[in-house]
Amino acid sequence: MNHAISDEALDVVFRTARSHNKWQDRPVSPALLMAVYDLMRWGPTSANCSPARIVFLVSHLAKERLKPHLLPSNVEKAMTAPAVAVIGHDLDFPQLLPRLFPHNPGAKDWFHDGHLRERTAFRNGSLQGAYFIIAARALGLDCGPMSGFDNAGVDKEFFGGTDIKSNFICGLGYGDPSGIFDRSPRLEFDEACRIL
Repeated sequence: MNHAISDEALDVVFRTARSHNKWQDRPVSPALLMAVYDLMRWGPTSANCSPARIVFLVSHLAKERLKPHLLPSNVEKAMTAPAVAVIGHDLDFPQLLPRLFPHNPGAKDWFHDGHLRERTAFRNGSLQGAYFIIAARALGLDCGPMSGFDNAGVDKEFFGGTDIKSNFICGLGYGDPSGIFDRSPRLEFDEACRIL
């Protein structure tokens, strides 16, 4: 089967990529973090709403602010990661739609209903979080996504005074293979999919 990208690239992004729990002591440059965002931002979202907002924690002091909000099992892997991304979604995303979806400047009026706005922000922010992991892996970084933390505490600490809500956090860097678990199984096509 011909692919748009090589099998080696597919391995890096999906087949041999792993979630990391331990990290090599190698920094991740701001330029590389910017490159990850610059790549992930091109992934599609509904009406190009682009609600993801990311705070990169690189300094020891910034990670110390995160530490009290982590479940104990996530403390070491977050604190030792060269960078930790707090990936959130902005409930105020409709305000940017006239710029982001210019062929329909009235699109922001689609989201007066708070429930619809929240669902749209969460769904599309989650999509962008997946694009983030794919982009990071494609650029040579390893990822350690985590959901074990106090969202309300993280929101107050890093997104206070805004309508941005945290979704998940992701360690970034160069993984230490000694911290990888055995590969867990995945569902087969017939268990997860139907073609109608």
